[in-house]
Amino acid sequence: MFHQQVTPVAGALLPSFLVAALPIATVLLLLGVLRRPAWQASLAGLAVALLLAVMVWQLPAGLALNSVAAGATFAAWPVMWIVLNALLLYNVAVASGSFVAFSAWMVRHLPNDRRVALIVIGFSFGCLLEGVAGFGTPIAITSALLVTLGFPAVEAIVFTLMFNTAPVAFGALGSPIITLGAVTQLHDVALGAMVGRQLPLIALLLPFYVIAVYGGVRAVRGVWPVLLVAGGSFATMQFVSSNFLGYALTDVLSSLASLICTLVFVKLWRFAPDPAFALRPAEDLPAAAGAGLKGWLPWIVLSVTVILWVHLKVSALGEFKLDWPGLHEAIFITTYGKAYAAVWSFQPLATGTAILVATIITALLVRLTPAQLAAAARQTLRQIRLPLATTMTIVGLAYLMNYSGMAYTLGVGVASVGPLFPLLSAFLGWLAVFLSGSDTSGNALFGNLQVVAARQLDLDPVLMAATNASGGVLGKMISPQNIATGTSTTDCRGHEGTILARTFKHSVALTLLLGVIVMVQQHLLPGMIPS
Repeated sequence: MFHQQVTPVAGALLPSFLVAALPIATVLLLLGVLRRPAWQASLAGLAVALLLAVMVWQLPAGLALNSVAAGATFAAWPVMWIVLNALLLYNVAVASGSFVAFSAWMVRHLPNDRRVALIVIGFSFGCLLEGVAGFGTPIAITSALLVTLGFPAVEAIVFTLMFNTAPVAFGALGSPIITLGAVTQLHDVALGAMVGRQLPLIALLLPFYVIAVYGGVRAVRGVWPVLLVAGGSFATMQFVSSNFLGYALTDVLSSLASLICTLVFVKLWRFAPDPAFALRPAEDLPAAAGAGLKGWLPWIVLSVTVILWVHLKVSALGEFKLDWPGLHEAIFITTYGKAYAAVWSFQPLATGTAILVATIITALLVRLTPAQLAAAARQTLRQIRLPLATTMTIVGLAYLMNYSGMAYTLGVGVASVGPLFPLLSAFLGWLAVFLSGSDTSGNALFGNLQVVAARQLDLDPVLMAATNASGGVLGKMISPQNIATGTSTTDCRGHEGTILARTFKHSVALTLLLGVIVMVQQHLLPGMIPS
């Protein structure tokens, strides 16, 4: 059995920490500075990690390659199976005219203002898609929708990525919280409640922050009541649902509250439109009376299907767990003092299959011909190739860093800061999701490490574990997987570096804000932490 090394470089933590950070630095440098495509940056980061894992951390080459294979397999199923079918649903909506009808409905029922469109589509509607599907789905769909309303493609992806933060910890019907409870052996209800006492503060601020980035103080001043309604309704329902109703439907209820309240408010509120922010739809949009129902149909079918799928536990049918050959319990986690499990859970009826069923139902309802459905499928396969390669590579990198011990070197290094750990705890979650592209995977990566560090430092383990999930949501806007998925439905392939450069500083700033909130909760308001 291979025993992980925490300090393989000169037997000291600091140089080991700096060397362990090199694969991540490579990805960030190539993406954000040299503006290379996401698949190239991810591949280079993986190459650096393989070299370090074998040469410095002394992980046998067979185990190193096996861990990459395990990560790539998880990325393909269930993660990209979800994204594949979400893209297929999007292409069915485009082929049937539903997507254009949805755009037309937005133009007719929203004020002629790009700021309001950003809030309703990027925030409220995007959060709904995150709640029922997650894993990059809202980035691909809402950015494409904003493009039809006249937003430049890069701009649409950037602001969609920024909005795709507040709901992520409860995305895909609570999957990140379920995983966090499993890996930390803490009560998932308490973890969900704690996350629900952190993220509502971010959700309330987020519309103001993003619109300020988009158009400055002038932009915020003109529509601040809309921002308050959208963010306030989402934040309120997020807190109430996660603490009193159950975390699984938190995103669905919060986004529906935000969407309904905002749409009603903009109907009742009267303001003078600012010509500088007028909508510029990309094409002639239909004006038929039934366009609204046709436009909303795919998303209604998706929401109902996925909610019923989860409620009836359809995903569990036919599930089997595979102990990954040659990797399961072949590595000893020195930090935890136990063998490292490597179990792949295969669910043929996973959430991605639910989205496929919703897509078939939608195709039947909109009377799509077999030829049109086949064309949509071919288009989906073309769109998914680079995101699939990027995601399999970046998650393979995350698994390699985890199994080799590099991830634990980083975690122990961050934990060594003592009383400041609550501040940096948020960045640990941020790092995990940057690597894996998923808050669910990020919680599996560093969730238990947060608990170990908390107990060593006499901090609250529930707070630190929850902070891993909350910090992770802010790393999602710079994840190569998410960025690659967003470019799949627009004309932005190869511009991933530009997108990362525009979102990176905001990701760091919001994570720092969360860290300050966690410091206050740990040291000044410990009574608000659920037991």
